[in-house]
Amino acid sequence: MNLSSQYIDLIQEELRLLEIPESPENLYSPIGYFLNLKGKKIRPILTLLSAELFGENIKKAKHAALAIEIFHNFTLIHDDIMDEAPLRRGQQTVHEKWNTNIAILSGDVLMIKAYEQLALCPPAVLPDLITIFNKTAVEVCEGQQMDMDFETREEVNQEEYIQMIKLKTSVLLGCALEMGAIIAHTSKKNRLEIYQFGVNIGIAFQIQDDILDLYGDKEKVGKQVGGDILANKNTLLSILAGSLANDEQAKKLKLLKSEKDTNIKINGTKSIFDELGVKLKCLQIMQDYHQKALNHFNAVQSENQSLAILDVTQALMKREF
Repeated sequence: MNLSSQYIDLIQEELRLLEIPESPENLYSPIGYFLNLKGKKIRPILTLLSAELFGENIKKAKHAALAIEIFHNFTLIHDDIMDEAPLRRGQQTVHEKWNTNIAILSGDVLMIKAYEQLALCPPAVLPDLITIFNKTAVEVCEGQQMDMDFETREEVNQEEYIQMIKLKTSVLLGCALEMGAIIAHTSKKNRLEIYQFGVNIGIAFQIQDDILDLYGDKEKVGKQVGGDILANKNTLLSILAGSLANDEQAKKLKLLKSEKDTNIKINGTKSIFDELGVKLKCLQIMQDYHQKALNHFNAVQSENQSLAILDVTQALMKREF
């Protein structure tokens, strides 16, 4: 991804300068370890770019950007515990490297560190920043709970699924962008448009992720093809297949869920998906949300003609199938 180094360097340097105590070591070492894991830093970069789009110096937005990044890392540590994930960004997760209780506490401290950064933002805009930040934090938790609830449900409809990915992932992109806009003192209309731009890009990105899990190039996507099928996970692909399948196809899909042979399970499910044309339907839905996002961006009123935000978000949508 071609991001200007000035934005990444600023975030990395500010993260390095965070005051993290050395003791108790088992509380603070995991924080330093996790914050140093390689990541694209998309969310804090969007905060900086949004402030710049509306005429503000990016350094004025650095504390808000750090609050977003630290909060995001807090959610990842706790998500990894709930998902029992062994790896994050190619490295051991905190609960695997240390243990679950340490990971919970270290994550909790990160949440407080996020608020410490938020408190350093300009006082005049702090009430608005806290309002959107708190709203988003609650919504992310709601989305995670919905995702866990879906694991034990036989059927999930398309509307429920879109709402889940919106809350779990997309609202944080919207929040990151709106916080930059708030710091730049732009209009409420601009704040709404840039927020909706982020939310709709996030939904499109997650739908793309569903498609890539089954139809992506393993080497380029960086994970096992068909992982969602092996986990019997509800995705937009499976939800659409369930709504379109005839009785015979529905019966086969149900039997494949308990299939022990991984190749038969993945290839058999994919074959039925292909018969039903769900990949093309998912791509169309993804493109619809992408277009919604662009419509909101085009409605933004700013004298700054920078398209850096579009460059970043377009890069998100150019992963390989």
